[in-house]
Amino acid sequence: MNTHAPRIVLTLSCEDRIGIVSNVSRFLSERFGNIFEAAQFNDPESNRFFMRVAFTAEDDDFGLAELKTEFEPIARQFGMDWNMVDAQARMPTIILVSKLGHCLHDLLLRWNTGILPIDIRAIVSNHPDYAPLAASYGVPFHHVPVTQQGKADAESELLRVIEQHDAKLVVLARYMQVLSNDLCARLSGRAINIHHSFLPGFKGAKPYYQAYVRGVKLIGATAHYVTGDLDEGPIIEQDVERVDHAMDPDALTQHGRDIESVVLARAVKWHAEHRVILNGTRTVVFK
Repeated sequence: MNTHAPRIVLTLSCEDRIGIVSNVSRFLSERFGNIFEAAQFNDPESNRFFMRVAFTAEDDDFGLAELKTEFEPIARQFGMDWNMVDAQARMPTIILVSKLGHCLHDLLLRWNTGILPIDIRAIVSNHPDYAPLAASYGVPFHHVPVTQQGKADAESELLRVIEQHDAKLVVLARYMQVLSNDLCARLSGRAINIHHSFLPGFKGAKPYYQAYVRGVKLIGATAHYVTGDLDEGPIIEQDVERVDHAMDPDALTQHGRDIESVVLARAVKWHAEHRVILNGTRTVVFK
């Protein structure tokens, strides 16, 4: 395999039919596409087929634009929802945060050390607290206050910032504001949220303290796509950890925040690597 050849990822979903894999494979072989990673899933419940293929474009006559044009007839033939992208391009990303910064710190560190294949274009917060942190990483910071009366104006400014930085991914890293249905629709499939796993049981402030009172033995976190249904979007990743009676509320909170950070980072990484495909209210994740 030519290690200097462009690396490309093709993702697709369509009605499950005979001939999908053979047509895709033939298309790539005819253009000297060398497959180095491939995964597929047939969902009998929805009768949908899902596929992710990572390959190198060995033929200099076929760049990404040409390959997409050439693939279009096959996509039409099978009614595919599909995308073909440069696997080495880092996804333009904006992070939203409020007062709790554990997920923000974790994402910035992973991005700065090259672990996350994203390009953090800006940090947006309804509080000014993390402006110095953003500056220390050389990331633009936007303070967008949110009030009950000015919520619509704040969302308009948030959308302006997203468009200004051409963000393809918006990460709610403990951003404690409920987005409107309209904004959720505009960010559909490209906004990821994180929350503790106690919902819907322990809502509101200090959920880990509520869990302590109830003697909870498992804590965890859920990363999901943002939808108009609060905290109920398609789930990308979850994890849990056992706790015991010896842990006080502060210890539970620390364990919970660690899990939140890890789960969110995984979801962001898989999304940025084009490993997540929506399947109605669920997701297919090719890890």
